[in-house]
Amino acid sequence: MPTTYEDIAAAPQGMITTGSLRDLIDAHLYMPFPFQNNHRAAEAAAGVQTWLRARGLTDDPAVAAMISATRPAQLAAYNSPSMDADILQIVANQIAYQFIFDDRAEEVGRRRPGLLLPMLSESVEILRDGRPPSTPLGAALADLHRQVRERCTPAQAARWAWNSREYVHGLLYEAVSQAESVPPEIGLCGSIRSLIAGVEPFHPLCEAAQSRELAAGELHHPVVRRLARLSADAAVWIPDLFSAVKEQRAGSLINLALAHQRARGCSLPTAVLLAIRRINSTIREFEALYDEIRPELSAAGIGYVDGMAGWIRGCYFWSRTVPRYADTAEASALP
Repeated sequence: MPTTYEDIAAAPQGMITTGSLRDLIDAHLYMPFPFQNNHRAAEAAAGVQTWLRARGLTDDPAVAAMISATRPAQLAAYNSPSMDADILQIVANQIAYQFIFDDRAEEVGRRRPGLLLPMLSESVEILRDGRPPSTPLGAALADLHRQVRERCTPAQAARWAWNSREYVHGLLYEAVSQAESVPPEIGLCGSIRSLIAGVEPFHPLCEAAQSRELAAGELHHPVVRRLARLSADAAVWIPDLFSAVKEQRAGSLINLALAHQRARGCSLPTAVLLAIRRINSTIREFEALYDEIRPELSAAGIGYVDGMAGWIRGCYFWSRTVPRYADTAEASALP
């Protein structure tokens, strides 16, 4: 049953007025997947630093500081606890790249959405046509594409490139919405957030981590496709809870909690609770559908869906401790 703003506002005081905003999230977010960590996390972190230096992406001290506060290898290790070293490294490298690319796109797009076109066009041409890069970010993407092609099957690599292009296109949607005088409503905000989440490019890497390639009937089964959508949404909406304070201060619009706050005219803690109800519903649907389809899946199919669940779990445990979102632990849960 949908939860209304009035339901939240009428909740007992102890439910929303104690501790920090992080405490509030911890108390109300439904997280059925226990914490796990890949024992190769430190190795992946060192690999990320080496790869970023080789690409020249951390020559800028601000970028190096952002990576230090974001800990991409930690997120990879939490999301992918059983992945072998080579795929885990690709995941960690790609997370680092996407944070850099996303922050750069947000910075450029805030000035004027059209300024993003050369940056986004270069990425699409690299992914779609194999064009040679002309910028350091483009060179990093081309190298990621190479890593994926070497480790994945051709079909998996093609899915990775397609999903990555959707992510690139989504950044233009975000820039346009940020430039509009009227903020996007909750539904549109959620749609744009899904595009810019950058989670679905990692699903083909979950495929590649299995002992064999999934059969088309499994991969394209309507329930498995729905699980992929639910996983991506839950995985990106959870960080929205923890980043809301940071994004509010920066004037960002594409955040699920902030969209609820604008729509309801309520406090941030109340908006966070509204967003949590939607996330909890998404996670419970994921659980129910997985239980339904699991008996029909092969071992590889189960491993693939487990990888999707890993993104839900990993984004939660990463978000609640990463320095990038430290403001959440300092913000009050008082409405």
